[in-house]
Amino acid sequence: MKGKRTEKSGIKPIPFPESALFSGMEPKDVESVLSCLSARKRIYEKGSVILSSGSQVRSLGLVVSGRAEIVRDDYWGNRQVIGTVGPGELFGEAYACIQGEPLMVSVLASERCEILFLEIQRVFTVCSPACGYHSRLIRNLLTIMARKNLMLTRKIDHMSQRTIREKVMAYLSCEAERWGNEAFEIPFNRQQLADYLAVDRSALSAELSRMQKDGLIEYEKNRFRIIRR
Repeated sequence: MKGKRTEKSGIKPIPFPESALFSGMEPKDVESVLSCLSARKRIYEKGSVILSSGSQVRSLGLVVSGRAEIVRDDYWGNRQVIGTVGPGELFGEAYACIQGEPLMVSVLASERCEILFLEIQRVFTVCSPACGYHSRLIRNLLTIMARKNLMLTRKIDHMSQRTIREKVMAYLSCEAERWGNEAFEIPFNRQQLADYLAVDRSALSAELSRMQKDGLIEYEKNRFRIIRR
């Protein structure tokens, strides 16, 4: 069921987060980007469907505040969490760049969200000599998409492990390296982590308990610490 959604005609004032999309740009350039790309802001309450699988999009989404999750449901209703996006992060950019391609995933508001939608196709047409941010924006977008490709490669590595323990260890090891610390937080609750790793939630919880008993990890809710032997 879709939750409530509101749309704002203007884009100011926005407590705009740091975003890799605007890396290397001055505030005035960002304002020009938002105007050029016909930015529009929408607010989604928790549980709302932001984008639906099977639909087509012309704009990428940029999270201003809140958090959303990207999921894929199969024909029988089984859900797989592809990932989550928070302030400053993008979603739907690949589909916005390839128009006419139906979405294979849905984007859901896991908490109240403010989303900016940007018509990214406008970047590929230089509108005037004054728009010097075009090349920077394209470079930033390619960097973001390359990083997401690496993230999907890591996810494939996690899911290709044979046992639940091996999947969990591969995921937690990757997160520890990303944080640069043996103690860290993950962006998933238990059900979301189970969906992400494509395992049963009860089996996952049982395996986490065994791993803690075996002295491999310590955890409380979404806070984990890897114990080195």
